[in-house]
Amino acid sequence: MKQKLFYFLLLTILCFQANGQLCNGSLGDPVVNVTFGSDATPNGPLKAGVTNLQYVTSGCPGDGQYTITNMSFGCFGNTWHLMVGDHTGDTGGRFMLVNASPDPSEFYVDTVKGLCANTTFEFATWVANVLKPTACGGSGVKPNLTFRIETVTGVLLQKFDSGDIPFEGQKVWKQYGTFFKTPAGVNTVVLRITNNAPGGTQCGNDLALDDITFRPCGPVITATVDNKLQSSIDVCETEQTVFSFATTYPAAFTSPLVQWQISLDTGKTWKDIAGEISLNFTRKPTAGGIYQYRAVMAEAANFSSLTCRIASNITTINVNPLPPVGADKNLLGCTGSDFRLAAVDGSAFSYQWSGPNGFTAKVRDPFLYNVSEKDSGWYIVQIRTEPGCTRIDSFHITVFPGTKALVSSTVNICEGSSTLLTASGGVAYRWSPVNGLSDSGSANPLASPVDTTSYKVVVTNQYGCKDSATVLVNVLQKLVVNAGPDKTIFEGDTVTLNGSVQGSPLSIYWTPNTNIQNGNTVTPVVNPVDNTTYTLAALSGSGCPVETDETFVRVYKKLRVPNIFSPNGDGINDTWVIQNLDTYPLATVKVFARNGMQVSEIRNGSREWDGNYNGKPLPMATYYYVIDLNINQPVISGWVVIVR
Repeated sequence: MKQKLFYFLLLTILCFQANGQLCNGSLGDPVVNVTFGSDATPNGPLKAGVTNLQYVTSGCPGDGQYTITNMSFGCFGNTWHLMVGDHTGDTGGRFMLVNASPDPSEFYVDTVKGLCANTTFEFATWVANVLKPTACGGSGVKPNLTFRIETVTGVLLQKFDSGDIPFEGQKVWKQYGTFFKTPAGVNTVVLRITNNAPGGTQCGNDLALDDITFRPCGPVITATVDNKLQSSIDVCETEQTVFSFATTYPAAFTSPLVQWQISLDTGKTWKDIAGEISLNFTRKPTAGGIYQYRAVMAEAANFSSLTCRIASNITTINVNPLPPVGADKNLLGCTGSDFRLAAVDGSAFSYQWSGPNGFTAKVRDPFLYNVSEKDSGWYIVQIRTEPGCTRIDSFHITVFPGTKALVSSTVNICEGSSTLLTASGGVAYRWSPVNGLSDSGSANPLASPVDTTSYKVVVTNQYGCKDSATVLVNVLQKLVVNAGPDKTIFEGDTVTLNGSVQGSPLSIYWTPNTNIQNGNTVTPVVNPVDNTTYTLAALSGSGCPVETDETFVRVYKKLRVPNIFSPNGDGINDTWVIQNLDTYPLATVKVFARNGMQVSEIRNGSREWDGNYNGKPLPMATYYYVIDLNINQPVISGWVVIVR
């Protein structure tokens, strides 16, 4: 009985530390961990009944208010510290930000369930005084907290006062807490946090709260590896090292059990290692990876409950993998060319090469320049990782006779034409780009590019050795010739033709070269006697064909309208013929009798009338005509007499 009392007192001494009564023995995993969430989780007020403060979404809560946030800045004239992220440094981690009520009060009350009965637990939380020391004239109110842990029936299990939480020159998180023992049969307790200092009209008493945890606390459990306390061990995958883990039961336990555990995610989760329930555990070699190990203990009566277990120190074994193996082991070299040896890439790898003819190198991808048959053979590389793990890799190079790609020279072609490309030196050919080629796999394809193009051919010989060369095909663009719009003039007038030529012609000229001034320009002046088609021709200096375009000049001639004719069949003046009417293809002529009846109409290029109406001769009389030339000119009217 005295021995048990001694170890309980020893545990008590271990657990009393600065900023409260934090456990200095071994801790178990948190049974409760109130983190207040992060920016990756939904946000909102605490559950009903936990606090008497009013929830706000603002990052600067007022008196008697709180918020759950991961950022607060510029509050109350910049009298609060800039608060970004929670106490762990996670900028997305949230915390509870409190602006105290006017009167001291319990501002946080929560029921904690799932604890292990008859077990010592550590309660802890992180607190920050958010008021700057220069605020409030340097006399601000400091937060002063009391932490009470009770049974649900109100029996006090532990009480702890933080004292005044000091001002700091910058944001400082401090952990406060206490430890307590749950009575037999009790696995639920009530946490009460009271702010003893006033707020409201008093300046100050503003704080942040984060990570409220309850963890089982017990005597120190020490796990050794090969009889040494080791927190981290580095080995190579090829070493196949066996490690012997061991621990002992602390004397404070009466009837303990042990379980060895492993974590493969850097301690986020732990899994029992099947069958490893003795004080000694042999770790056998594994593949590369990061493995963490610990021992957990509890009294036999409580061992099945995870909330009762406490854990030893953690040992991390980093099994460093070997460098990967190169994929291609049989390599092809070609005489006269440069060859690059390619080893696998890795962070902080070092390399040591050796090969035929005394070859050595210390870079990842060394070059063999202007290789020959004597460079054939095995090349060995020793690859060493930063932790010192080494792999030997080998590559065999066979050097074959190389090839030389021979191609036709640069050629100029006119737009729209083609040329034959030629290549030699191998058994297989591949041209690129394929645009404009008749066959990209032929040694001699026909090329018809739209624009100037550099064609590359890769030539492969019978050993698989390759070489490449290029052929430039300059495409000489056509001259763009435009003779301009068609023109109309009246007989005896002149008109300027509006031709144009895009490009750089060697010469230009118009045909026919009659009734034309400045015939070697794109805008000559013409005065044709009759309707004339003019052709503008432009000659390129590159030897490409002449480019031409046409324009039509219509000449409207003066009409000659007779005022008498005799349709009597004697072959003389038998029809009324209007001379030059055919130069007006859209003209219409209407003839009327004295009484206004239309007796004839001439159109569609016709220019004569036989004096008949509906196939019957009209009597001798005077008739009246109206001529509409349909060229935006006034109509012409007059009379004509039929004489028989």
